[in-house]
Amino acid sequence: MTVASGLPQLLVVGLGNLPFPQTRHSIGHLIIDALAARFHIHMSTDRTMGGMTGRSKVMLGQTAVSLTLLKPKPLMNITGPSVAGALRNSVKASDAMVVIHDSLSHKPKALSPKIGGSANGHNGVRSIISALGGETHFHRFRIGIGRGPGDVAEYVLSKLSEEEKFYWNGDGIGLDLICNELERIARKQVESQGLP
Repeated sequence: MTVASGLPQLLVVGLGNLPFPQTRHSIGHLIIDALAARFHIHMSTDRTMGGMTGRSKVMLGQTAVSLTLLKPKPLMNITGPSVAGALRNSVKASDAMVVIHDSLSHKPKALSPKIGGSANGHNGVRSIISALGGETHFHRFRIGIGRGPGDVAEYVLSKLSEEEKFYWNGDGIGLDLICNELERIARKQVESQGLP
C-alpha cells in the first residue's frame, strides 16, 4: 500500500464488459458507477489507466482515503494487462487493489471478500493474475449472481433484476457493505504503517 500525504490509497477495479452494461457479468462496472455517484467522482477515459477512471479523496466512514476507480476497457477475459498497467500507474502495491467481479458460486446479493488465492474459474481474475506475473495478493469482492437454469453464458450476459440493481446502487444496502469493506482494508493499512 502506498500512502500519499498520510492517506491510504485504494485502486478499486470493477470487472465487466462495456458492450453489455447492466448484465450479471458486468456487475463490477455497475458498482464502480454507483461508487462514483456516491462520492461525486467524475469518470473519464484515461489511456494510461486502460479504461474509464476517476480519483478523489473520500471519507470511508471515519477514514480519509485516496480512492481511484477503474472500469477497464478491454473485454473481461483479456482485462489483465489493462489492470496491471493501472496498478503500476496508481497505487503500485497489489494489496492496495480491490477487484470487484461476479460470482456464480454465491447467491444473488451476497458480498464475499477475500484476498489472494486462485481465480476459482473466473476468466477476468485469471487474466489479471497472469498479467501480474502470477501475483495473487490482491483483494477480491465476489458479488453473488447465483446460477440460473440453462446455459451459463446466456445467464451471465442477461440483465440484472431491478432488485439486484437497486441493492448495489446509490443508497442500496449492498453499496454500504462494499464501502464498509473498503474502509476495513484502508484502516488495516493505516494501522500497519502507524499512520494517525
